[in-house]
Amino acid sequence: MNLQSMTGFARAHGENDMASVVWELRSVNGRGLEVRLKLPQGYERLEQPVRTILLKPFARGNIQATLTIERNSAARRPVIDRQLLMELAAVARDLHENHGAAPATADGLLNLRGVLEVPDHEEDEEARQRFDSLVLSVLEEATAALVSARQNEGAALRDVLLGHVDTIEKLTLKAESDPARDPANIRARLEAQLQPLLDVSTLDETRLYQEVALLATRADIREELDRLLTHVGSARALLNGNGPVGRKLDFLAQEFNREANTLCSKSNAASITGIGLELKVVVDQFREQIQNLE
Repeated sequence: MNLQSMTGFARAHGENDMASVVWELRSVNGRGLEVRLKLPQGYERLEQPVRTILLKPFARGNIQATLTIERNSAARRPVIDRQLLMELAAVARDLHENHGAAPATADGLLNLRGVLEVPDHEEDEEARQRFDSLVLSVLEEATAALVSARQNEGAALRDVLLGHVDTIEKLTLKAESDPARDPANIRARLEAQLQPLLDVSTLDETRLYQEVALLATRADIREELDRLLTHVGSARALLNGNGPVGRKLDFLAQEFNREANTLCSKSNAASITGIGLELKVVVDQFREQIQNLE
């Protein structure tokens, strides 16, 4: 299964000699998978098979499925209560012959309540099965279209997210090669920071070097850079794979953010701090887009 977005829309139509049916499916972001159905009254029997079809190809997202049904007039066979019609015709004839009432007409008699009924649909089991089969086959078509729509959106999101990952990698390599990380430069900056705090007349150079070494160790960002590059590789593998990866990528986004924060907190140079802040911006954009992925 290809990478999917959680947003999409699909519509499918089908008909037979009995009815015309339309399914509309809308999918939006969701923490889990939820299906909401809008079925016409009297079709509750379809709920379970409909849910089975809709739940199969998706892992996350809120899906709303709406069914519209229009019965064909050719399938609606009129039912006439002939006994009641004959009784009403006799009454009308008596009123005309004996009481001077206007003669009754056929359409007038048929329009009387209870004489003519046009049921919405046939109730026999065979007709019901044929109708249910139509509804479910159209739903299968709509579901396939929704999968395709979500995959197309997922492909577009993949390109965007891979672009963010490329930027994260470039910034990480930029920090790695920054001149401020050179040990001699670190030593010079730390000496300059420590010198005003010490009594120059009693300066212990050995102790100074020990303090500088300790601070330089604490300021080393090698581990953070290595972890960032490892996360870059993991993100690319997930984005170039298949199936639901939204939750895994969300976890990676948290790890990216953690390393960027640590980079800023350990930095003892404005250039490294600037790179860390750029990283945080890109990671935020990366995480925002991930929320749309299944």
